[in-house]
Amino acid sequence: MIVTALTTMLALVPLAPLVALDRAPQEPGARVQHHLREIAPLVEHFEGVLARDCPRFARRAEWRDWFDDEVDRVVLLVAHLDQAWVEAKQTSDDEIRRLAKAPRKHIDHARALVEKLQACADQNGESFSPPSVWRRVEREASRRQADIALPR
Repeated sequence: MIVTALTTMLALVPLAPLVALDRAPQEPGARVQHHLREIAPLVEHFEGVLARDCPRFARRAEWRDWFDDEVDRVVLLVAHLDQAWVEAKQTSDDEIRRLAKAPRKHIDHARALVEKLQACADQNGESFSPPSVWRRVEREASRRQADIALPR
């Protein structure tokens, strides 16, 4: 069910219609296209994490590194989704807005990843607070947007 939800999210980011938006980089369509292309490998990665068994770690530091890497990927995903919407709002083209907004409707599927991380933490004798992870994602995603925004 969780993997299906992420597959659905990835399917909402069709690359074929995005090719039609392939214009000058400063145009909103091309800018949105860039961010939607960047999220595709992240979603694929998360599908893999959800489909596989939890990794086992011998040391706490290894667990923490893996966990931090996964949360960083969630931050990057959210930053690209947010930035795609920021770019789409610069145009009155409804198709561009729909393309940018469609994946955002499914951001809740990323919560499934946090649930999986919680299960993995338990299996590795670790713990974390899911609400604190989401606060971190929200806080860092807004900062990360500045790093991933295309130059104008």
